[in-house]
Amino acid sequence: MKITLACAGGMSTGMLVKKMQEYAKSVGIEADISACGLNELEERVEGSDIILLGPQVGYQEEDVQKEYPTIPVRVIDMMDYGMMNGEKVFKDAQQAIN
Repeated sequence: MKITLACAGGMSTGMLVKKMQEYAKSVGIEADISACGLNELEERVEGSDIILLGPQVGYQEEDVQKEYPTIPVRVIDMMDYGMMNGEKVFKDAQQAIN
């Protein structure tokens, strides 16, 4: 499973990626989870099962979905993002993929 997170600069999502990776590992799920800035998405998106957008770039959801019509695009819940709830964000991504 490949999950790509995109935000304004890629920095704030870095911590969330780490929490998501820790959760995936704890339940024995092989997952490639990475973060990037929205401007780097084109270089990083290949093979992604889902694109998760940080709440600060959520307004771009429709544009990103148009650009990558075969990949589900979701905006990370503001509360989960703020709390760095890697488990919840990971589970939401899994549900959207399935």
